[in-house]
Amino acid sequence: MISRRTLLRTAAATAVAAPAAGLIVNQAGAGTTGRRAKAGMPLTIVNKTGEYENKSIYVYIVGNDGTNQVRVTPEGELKPVAVSDNGGDGFTDYAIPLAGGGDTTIQLPHMSGRIYVALGDKLKIKAVEDGDGKAALAYPAGWVEGDPNHGVMHDCAEFTFKPEGMYCNTTMVDMFSVPLAIQLKGAKDQTTGALKDGARAKVFEAVKGAQGFDKLVIDDKRVIAPGHGIGAGLFAEDYFAPYIDEVWSTYEGKDLTVTTNAGKFTGKVSGGKLAFTGPGEVSFDKPSTKDVLFCDGTLAAPNDGVTGPVAAILGAGFNRTTLAAHASQPTDDPGGFYQGDLTHHYAKAMHEATQDGKAYGFAFDDVGGFASYIEDGAPQSITLTLTPF
Repeated sequence: MISRRTLLRTAAATAVAAPAAGLIVNQAGAGTTGRRAKAGMPLTIVNKTGEYENKSIYVYIVGNDGTNQVRVTPEGELKPVAVSDNGGDGFTDYAIPLAGGGDTTIQLPHMSGRIYVALGDKLKIKAVEDGDGKAALAYPAGWVEGDPNHGVMHDCAEFTFKPEGMYCNTTMVDMFSVPLAIQLKGAKDQTTGALKDGARAKVFEAVKGAQGFDKLVIDDKRVIAPGHGIGAGLFAEDYFAPYIDEVWSTYEGKDLTVTTNAGKFTGKVSGGKLAFTGPGEVSFDKPSTKDVLFCDGTLAAPNDGVTGPVAAILGAGFNRTTLAAHASQPTDDPGGFYQGDLTHHYAKAMHEATQDGKAYGFAFDDVGGFASYIEDGAPQSITLTLTPF
């Protein structure tokens, strides 16, 4: 799985070479069938918004085939992105329209990427050249007021599909707009991301009502994550400072233990650093609010099996505000998460909204298995449902 921590994090990603294996689009209700793909799995898009008709919903499948950045055409082919795909308005048109009625089924090939849904209007995705002169995509950034997609209702799910299995999740790490649910059938029948009845409105209300978070609600279009709110001047860059200070002060006087797959690490604050011994020596400078919210900077998690897992657990502890109260991490009781007035109210609202209590409210929400993520080693089909508003 290319995890949520690294999947398509940059606006301009890897460029292209030859087209990968083709895929087909079968639009249920429209009676159209394309070429049979050599390999793949059916992806069904279901519109249950109750607010938008099929004709005003557009799907985009973009990502990477393991070597090159690719996209899916309305005709059902997997093609490399190209700067020449930009039209007269300066943007590509990679939209896959939904069927005129009923569900829309797409034969999904092996790839990693995002499934974007846009409601009411098409997305403006620009093909650009990266630092190596290769074609890449500037992905939508709805949390940026100047982004061309700021006015478009849109959201996405993420996936990696390869011979070993399907790994997928809904995400609110950057923003929340369109309620989405994933059903994955294979060795098991699993669903994640589904919201409780009326929960979309409750998310907007909860975030707007939390002190310091109210500016993150952008009309009825979306709620943006507080990390992005800092960059937009909509969220205090020192919000978590009192809690960070509390954590640092707490572990100047006692040990903090963090247990990972590599073993148990024991840490203490000394000389301004939170330093651990155990299977390896790991230390962290005092993080900023931005570091906490993005689980990056001083809390960056390299894929090294030592520093990375410890950083992930610390990041989760900060975001869930469990770190100061529990000297043994990670904690696994969600009833103790997001307590007090100073906490991650955005992530809290996302978890309270879902039927299974799982959500990707921040990048390390998979710690302890609390993310809206599912996988299957023998997948047969996947369904992405735009659930009722």
